[in-house]
Amino acid sequence: MGKPSTKRDWSQIYVIYGMEQWQTLLFLLLHAVFFSSMSVLFLLYFDPICAYIEATLLSSAAWARFAAGFAGCVTALSAVCLFYAAGNFFYSALPLHHDMAQRIVGAVSDWSTVKNALDLGCGRGILLNAVATQLKKTGSSGRVVGLAQCKRTALSTLRTANMEGVQEYVTCREGDARRLPFPDNYFDVVVSAGFVHTVGREHGHRTAEAAGERMRVVGELVRVLKPGGVGVVWDMGHAAEYVRRLQELRMEDIRVSERVTAFMMSSHIVSFAKPSEHVVGLGEVRLDWR
Repeated sequence: MGKPSTKRDWSQIYVIYGMEQWQTLLFLLLHAVFFSSMSVLFLLYFDPICAYIEATLLSSAAWARFAAGFAGCVTALSAVCLFYAAGNFFYSALPLHHDMAQRIVGAVSDWSTVKNALDLGCGRGILLNAVATQLKKTGSSGRVVGLAQCKRTALSTLRTANMEGVQEYVTCREGDARRLPFPDNYFDVVVSAGFVHTVGREHGHRTAEAAGERMRVVGELVRVLKPGGVGVVWDMGHAAEYVRRLQELRMEDIRVSERVTAFMMSSHIVSFAKPSEHVVGLGEVRLDWR
């Protein structure tokens, strides 16, 4: 798997891309502070709390001390876990996302020949702009299209591309990943970062319906990829599903990266190549990957 080609301070990334789902981060931090305060109170007022438990529940002094100590330990442990979760969420949303974008770019051996690339679920544009930056570095005349779920996201992504100085290499389009608005065999490269696992979540992540929706996305990804093209997907929790589907579609050079923890989940980069020809029978060749 490709390694990051550049290192940037996370504060620079934050200035350009901001914080997506900041409400989740705030929720985790507020609860972490609350449980920290509770644990400090249990520590400072341990004896009065024991006396209160003993008097209220008419229990023995030993049982009251055990109950108070146990409650204090639980609140302290909860605070530690919540602070860790908040830190991991922030790291995953910004520095790690940028790092994985560089790895995805590095998984494609030659960008100079790429004319059309697709970022599936471009979000704020971290991966999209990494691809555009690589095209700019190689002097390619290619372009990268970001598939956005709504017009607001598309406009936000175009703003970040302008801030990164790659706006001439980037375009955005609204669309449904399960029915991509592109013709067959159109893109030289298709990439995606942290998006495919969100498709079908209205059915629940572990349901057969959700899995079916994700497999439709993988099928569409393969359909719009040119024979000989490369696909690279970084996603959470379902890498084995993607590998099985890609094997069913007879993709070549399927590779899975080492495990990376992102958003408190297991994630992997899955890369593959679409065969130049799909041999069905003796002397028969078909390029329809629906």
